[in-house]
Amino acid sequence: MQYHFVKCLSRLVCLLPAKLRRGLGCLIGRLCWPLVPAKRRKMAIDNICHSLDVDERQAYALAKASAVRFGPMFMEVLYMPCLTKDNIGQYVKLSGREHLEAALKMGRGAVLATAHSGNWELLGASLAMHGFPLVAVVQRQTNPAMDSFINEYRTKAGMHVTYKQGVREMVKLLCSGKIIGLLMDQDNHQDGVFVEFFSRLASTPQGAAALGRLNNAPIVPAFITANPDGTHTAIIHPHIVVEKTADRDYDIRITTQRLTQIIENHVRQYPHEWFWLHNRWKTRPPAM
Repeated sequence: MQYHFVKCLSRLVCLLPAKLRRGLGCLIGRLCWPLVPAKRRKMAIDNICHSLDVDERQAYALAKASAVRFGPMFMEVLYMPCLTKDNIGQYVKLSGREHLEAALKMGRGAVLATAHSGNWELLGASLAMHGFPLVAVVQRQTNPAMDSFINEYRTKAGMHVTYKQGVREMVKLLCSGKIIGLLMDQDNHQDGVFVEFFSRLASTPQGAAALGRLNNAPIVPAFITANPDGTHTAIIHPHIVVEKTADRDYDIRITTQRLTQIIENHVRQYPHEWFWLHNRWKTRPPAM
């Protein structure tokens, strides 16, 4: 029942003109902002103050913008069935496409390292529609209807979808020349490697560095940002390669730090588009 409701809602959104979709999305975001628990808002504001060295008023504005943007993002996801290989270029421009092409020419597949900044769902869909063999490594949604809906649209866009537990499948796909897309900017509890993020140690997923080291695969940082006219730009960086030594843990930590610094640089440039409501520094590092 829920799945069919979401599908009907998507069909309705697809009928709306662009300005109305964006307007409704912004309205939804603004209406939902007061519903964010006060404790969560305070955590986001405190982290913004600490990370960006801004006052509380500026931090509040950034935290609100970061939350409100989920309204337009939701509308964009519902509109995804209207995106095709023929029209994706009008909606998402690629900046640095040559970097991803150069990485694939190495013949070892590639790892796409990205973050919860901008509409990351649209980033994966647009790269697939632009002809890149992208594999989306996803977290299973708590709502089964939304999980089925978004995976159906990921597949329709041309992505192969695998859940985070499918490590063996990821390695196999990487060896076959696919691009493994990984989000690596959320707290990874005790399973992560602790690296500096905005001058604080944060538990960070090590999957990108581990996969890159395992297959000598290039790692390509990439993000997406929204433009004022409602279009988007995918920003693709030059690839990096894990420098192998006899110490695997050291190699993974150093590479993860390099990637995290790239993410930090992007967040500093587009702070209103990052997911500040997530408790990025929740897991405390072990006592030194």
